[in-house]
Amino acid sequence: MSKSKSAQALTQSEVSEKTKMLAGRLYRAEGPEIASDQLRADRLLRAYNTTGADQTEQRLTILKELLGSIGQGVILRPPFFCDYGYNISLGTGIFANFGCVFLDVARIDIGDDCQIGPNVQILTADHPRDPALRRERLESGRPICIGRNVWIGGGAIILPGVTVGDDAIIGAGSVVTRDIAPGVTVMGNPAKSR
Repeated sequence: MSKSKSAQALTQSEVSEKTKMLAGRLYRAEGPEIASDQLRADRLLRAYNTTGADQTEQRLTILKELLGSIGQGVILRPPFFCDYGYNISLGTGIFANFGCVFLDVARIDIGDDCQIGPNVQILTADHPRDPALRRERLESGRPICIGRNVWIGGGAIILPGVTVGDDAIIGAGSVVTRDIAPGVTVMGNPAKSR
């Protein structure tokens, strides 16, 4: 059997949970790879979240190790929380205020010059609608893409699979369940254009 055919013959149980997670498939948040990645992120976040405002170089060093990519002039005010970090890509000039949570079981891409209020949650993690699958502790993730120059008000929640267009505004406390077109202002639960 050729290598490609033998690779295709792998059963669901032979593929690591991390591989399933990164492919957007149903997975369990367990196994040695996931545990190691979570410990890495926890160590870096604990170090980051104890830095002071005068430790900008130390903060940047930690973020460069934690995140998938980071542009110049990014400010993430601690405390900041994420699952893994390596699925997060930040453009230049981004400001995120205190208490943001980025659940990055799938990619989170944020464009240049975005302003993110305190306690914003960007959540790629999702769970099956079928209760039997939830009982099996299965979950999945869908990527979130936020364009350039987006303003996200404090306490907003962006749900899995959402794309936010350039220059959009998300009102404080909004729950974003669907894509937002460029230049549109949305608010409410669920967020709707105004």
